[in-house]
Amino acid sequence: MRKTQPALKAGNQIAKQPITLTHWGLRLERFTRAFWPVWTLVLAGLAAVFLGAHEFLTPFQFWVIAGGLGVAIVVLLVHGWLKYRDPDRGEALTKVDATLAGRPLAALADQQAIGATDQASRDVWVAHQERMEAQASSARAVAPDLKISHIDRWGLRLMAATAFVMALGFGSIWKVESLGQLAPASASATSVGPSWEGWLEPPAYTGKPSLYLNELKDNKVAVPVNSRLILRLYGQIDKLAVHETVSGIPPQDAGLEIPETGSIEFLVKQSGQLKIAGGPEDIAFNFTSLVDLGPSIQIVEALEFKAGGEMRQEFAAQDDYGIQNGAVLITLNETAIERRFGLAAIPEEREAIELDLPMPTRGDKADFKETLVERFENHAWSGLPVTMTLSVIDALGQVGQSEPLEFTLPGRRFFDPLAAAIVENRRDILWALSNGPRASQIIRAVSHLPEGFIKNDKAYLLLRVALRRLEAENNEGLGEVPRDEVAELLWNAALSFEDGDLASALEKLRRAQDRLSEAMRNGANKDEIDQLMQEMREAMNEYIQELAEQTQRDEADEPNQEQSQNSQSLSSDQLEQMLQELQEMMEQGRMAEAERLMDAIRELLENMQVTQNGEQGQSEGQQAMEGLADSLREQQGLSDDAFRDLQEQKNPNAQAGNNSQNRGRNGDQGQGQSHESGQGDGSEGGESGESGQPSADSLAERQQDLQDRLNQQRGNLPNAGSEAGQAAREALDRAGEAMGRAAENLENNELAEALDNQSDALEAMREGMRNLGEAMAQEQSQGQQQGTAQQNPNEGNPQDPLGREAGNQGRVGSDENLLQGEDVYRRARELLDEIRRRSGEQNRPEVELDYLKRLLDRFQ
Repeated sequence: MRKTQPALKAGNQIAKQPITLTHWGLRLERFTRAFWPVWTLVLAGLAAVFLGAHEFLTPFQFWVIAGGLGVAIVVLLVHGWLKYRDPDRGEALTKVDATLAGRPLAALADQQAIGATDQASRDVWVAHQERMEAQASSARAVAPDLKISHIDRWGLRLMAATAFVMALGFGSIWKVESLGQLAPASASATSVGPSWEGWLEPPAYTGKPSLYLNELKDNKVAVPVNSRLILRLYGQIDKLAVHETVSGIPPQDAGLEIPETGSIEFLVKQSGQLKIAGGPEDIAFNFTSLVDLGPSIQIVEALEFKAGGEMRQEFAAQDDYGIQNGAVLITLNETAIERRFGLAAIPEEREAIELDLPMPTRGDKADFKETLVERFENHAWSGLPVTMTLSVIDALGQVGQSEPLEFTLPGRRFFDPLAAAIVENRRDILWALSNGPRASQIIRAVSHLPEGFIKNDKAYLLLRVALRRLEAENNEGLGEVPRDEVAELLWNAALSFEDGDLASALEKLRRAQDRLSEAMRNGANKDEIDQLMQEMREAMNEYIQELAEQTQRDEADEPNQEQSQNSQSLSSDQLEQMLQELQEMMEQGRMAEAERLMDAIRELLENMQVTQNGEQGQSEGQQAMEGLADSLREQQGLSDDAFRDLQEQKNPNAQAGNNSQNRGRNGDQGQGQSHESGQGDGSEGGESGESGQPSADSLAERQQDLQDRLNQQRGNLPNAGSEAGQAAREALDRAGEAMGRAAENLENNELAEALDNQSDALEAMREGMRNLGEAMAQEQSQGQQQGTAQQNPNEGNPQDPLGREAGNQGRVGSDENLLQGEDVYRRARELLDEIRRRSGEQNRPEVELDYLKRLLDRFQ
C-alpha cells in the first residue's frame, strides 16, 4: 500500500535536493501563470515612461491613463492572488518520481503485505527495496514549465518585454524624474526649485550621436546645422529664463516663451549662444554650427573603351556625411559633329541618355571610388560626339557635378564593309526621318548584283526585307514607329553580315582573316585586336582539324604526287609563333609589316588545302540545281521590277529620277530591265515604253513563262523515291502555284498582291532547293558506302565575272576560290579600268560616283 507521507519521508532521505528544487519550480510555474498580466502592464508602463511618451500628454491626460493603469494592476493582483495555490512538497515528490522508471520513491514507502513470515519472501522483498533505492538515488530535479502561450495567445507579454528592452537601450531612466512636473501643484511641489534637462539631436543622416547637455564638461559645442535642441524645464518653471541666438529667430529681452508643459524645441540654424538663467546656477553654451557642404565628384582615370561598344569610366565622389545617389547625363554635342552626308539634315529631337551612377553596397559613402560600366553598341548616337556629366546628391538635396567630358560615344565596330554601310545608313534614318529616301537608295546600290560578294543568304534576305519596308514607308511618309522597326531590321542584318553564318571551316577562316585585315586598315584598338586574333585562332584550329579529318578519309585513294610535292607543311607551334608576331606588330603600330605577314599566313594556309579529283560531266542533280538557281535569280529580278512599278504608281513625280537610277544600276544591259533577271537586252527596254520600266502585261508574260519553266524543271527532278526529293517537289509545287497567282495579279495590275505572291514563290523555291541538296547529299553518301566514288567536275560550271563558280542550293555566290595565276591580275586591271571609265561619266548619280571614287582611293 502506497502512502504520501511514508514516500515523502523516504524521498527526503534519498532525493532531498531534487525534490526541493522541483518544489520551488512548481511555485514559479504557478506564480507565472497567475501574475503574468501584472508584470506585462508594469513593463509596458515603464517602457512608455523611459521613452518619454508622457511628455506629449497634458497633466489631465497623464493622470487619467495612470489611474486606469493602476486600477488594472490592482485588479490583476487580486485575480492572481485568488488564482494562485501554493504547491506542497508531495506534489514535487510525485513529479520527480514520475520521471524515474518504476516509480522508486513510491516503492520505498511500500510495506510487505504477504509472506512476511517466510524467509525467502523477505529476502526477495529486501532485494526489491535495494533496487528501488539505487534507482531513486539517480533522481534529478524537474524543470518548471513556464510556457504560457496557450494562455497569452496574442503574445502581449513578449511585446511588453521587447518595448522595455528598447526603452532601456534608446530611452533614459532619468525621464522618471519628469513625472513630477505632471503632478498637481501642492505645497511640496512648490518647494522644489527649478531645474532643467537638455538634449541635442543632430540630423539622422549625419550619423552623429545625441548629446546630453547636463553632462557636457565643455560648454563650447560644434553641431551640424539643423540639429534639434530639446529643453525640459521642471519645478518652478516661471523662475527660469531661456535666451538663444542659434535658431535664427530675433532674440527677445524676456527670453523664450515657456509653455505650461515646460518643453521647448527648436533647430540650430547658425552659430550662437544658449543661456539658461534662474536655476541652481546660470549656464551658457556656445554653439558653432557646422555647415553641410555640397558633394563633389571627379573623373579619376581616362575614359576606357572595350570591344563591343563597352565604356568604362572610373570616378571618385566625396561628401561630409555621405552621398545618397548619383546620375549620369549624356547629351549630343551637335557643335562637334561634321554635318555632311546623312548628318547634314536637321536632327530629330531625342532625349538625353540618363543613367544611375553605381554606388557602394557597403562601407562609407562619404568618400569612395567606383567605375561606371555601360554599353551603347546600338544606340542612335553611337559613333557621334557627346558630352557626359556625372552628378551626385546628398541628403539635403545638394548637387555636385563633374566637369563635362567630351568624347565619341562608343559603339560596336563593324569590319565587314557591307555591314558598316548598313549601320551607317541605320544611323542616318535615326538621325532624321528625312534621310529615309537617301538611305534606301544607298542600301539598294551597295547590295546590287549580290552574286559573288554576298555569301550569307540569310543576311541578304533580311536586308531586302528591311529595304522593301523602308521604301514602302518612304512612299507613305516615314514615321517614328516604322523607322525604329526598320532600324532594328537593319541592325540584325548588319550583325548577320558581320558575324556570318558560315558552314565550312575554310569560310570561317577567310572571314576572320578579312576582318583582321580590315581592322589593320581602320586602326582598331587593343581589345578589338585581341578579340579578332582569338577569332582567327579558333577558325584556324577548326580549319586545320577539318584538313586532318579529310586527309584521313582520303587515305584509301591514290595520292596525288604533284600536289604532295607542291604542298607545304607547317607545325602548330610555327603557326602560333607567326600569330604572336602578327599581334605584336599590330600592337606596336607596325601595320605595313603586319599586313605583309598576314598575306604570308593567308598564302600558307591556302597551300595547305586538300582537294579531291573531279570526274567529267555533271550529274542530273547538279544540272537541276543550276536550272533552279537561274529561275530563282530571274524571279528575284522580276519581283524587283514589279516593286519599282508599285513605287511609280504611288509616287509618279519620282519617275524620272527612277529611270536615271535604273540606267545607272543596269549599265549597258538595257533600260527598263533588271540586271538581276538576266533579260537585260535592249529590245525589252523598247517594249516597256518611254518610261523605261516594264509594263504590267510584259511582267505578267514573264511571270507566266517562268512558271512554265519551273513546272518543266520540277518534272525533271532526280531522287524521286527519297523523302527529301519528294519534299523538294512539294515545295516547287507551292512555288508554281504562287507564281500563277502572281501572274493573275500582274494582269489585273494588282502589284501589291503580286509582290506578296512572288515573295511566297521565292521562299518556296529556296525550300525546294534546300531539300534537293539534302537528297543529293544522301545519294552521294550512299554511293560512297557502296564503294562507288563519285567525282564532280569544275570545268562545266558557269563562272561569274571574277572567275568563281555559280552558287548552288539557292545561294548567291559560291565557296570556290578566285581565279588563280596570271588571269587574276589581268582581271583586276580590267576591273580598275572599268571603274575609272565609269567614274569619269558625270551624268551618273552622285551616290554612285562617290562610291566609285572610294573604290579608286582604296585599290589603285
